[in-house]
Amino acid sequence: MNFPRLPALLLLVSTAVGAHSHALAQTPSARAANAADTSMLADARKGFRTTTIRKPRAQEPIPAPPADIFKLVRYDAAPGKLGAYLTPDPKDGKKHPAIVWMTGGDSSSIGDVWSPSPADNDQSASAFRKAGIVMMFPSLRGGNNNPGEPEGFLGEVDDVLAAAAYLAKQPYVDPDRIYLGGHSTGGTLALLTAEISPRFRAVFAFGPVGEIGGYGGRFTSFNPADPREALLRSPARWLASVRSPVFVIEGAAGNIDSLLAMRSATSNPHIRFVPVKGANHFSVLAPANRVIAQKILHDSGAVTNITLSAPEMTP
Repeated sequence: MNFPRLPALLLLVSTAVGAHSHALAQTPSARAANAADTSMLADARKGFRTTTIRKPRAQEPIPAPPADIFKLVRYDAAPGKLGAYLTPDPKDGKKHPAIVWMTGGDSSSIGDVWSPSPADNDQSASAFRKAGIVMMFPSLRGGNNNPGEPEGFLGEVDDVLAAAAYLAKQPYVDPDRIYLGGHSTGGTLALLTAEISPRFRAVFAFGPVGEIGGYGGRFTSFNPADPREALLRSPARWLASVRSPVFVIEGAAGNIDSLLAMRSATSNPHIRFVPVKGANHFSVLAPANRVIAQKILHDSGAVTNITLSAPEMTP
């Protein structure tokens, strides 16, 4: 699979954040429609235009998936039509829960997410599709051979929300049971998305960094001379913006310092931090996603009833 193991540099973070939140008892679609209830990060991003440092990139087409597992679709986003893998319609007449999943490494591009993976490093999150949950793997601006330029954790947040809007229109998807998950860079992007919008019923962010500088310049292409560039991409600064259920999960032998720093910096009741003993940045994925998948299947009320604890996700 084309998801590189991230170097130790990516596991170094620092964080500082204030905390403020209020409880909501609405469905995800109702919260998303409440445009007046904007988050602090959304406000801070208004009118901001990033200055990117162009880097040469390969224009690689999206590989064709096995037709019985995924279909290749195009969804509308600000840069144009972006590609995504999507579970095909099971033709059973039902509306199913669905999850948008963001891979690690170059999270703007997609590749083979269907081949079998080792149990200690299943970055394809295969537990969800095996449980019958609709999956969508969106590529983002500048990824693969998509239009647009990569911004590194800024405009890509808007693309994730555009992917969710496309997913919600599928006749076999329950629009009020759409979840978001991601690992590593995908986890960082998932957490930033939750800070922008309460669209998702619940968000599962595996191993995110709190400060974007933790990536040491990898996966970003903005002008470092402007402090707002990093500020708007650092989820630790905006934890108070989260208004829907978010679970930040990491193996105790992984990017745990970032999780612990963010946990100590916020009292936002919408966020749960789950350090998992006996797991690292990669081995935490398979057992945790098996548990999450089953909880999603049983999460059918007006609002989510999902809870997660470290012991139930221990490898």
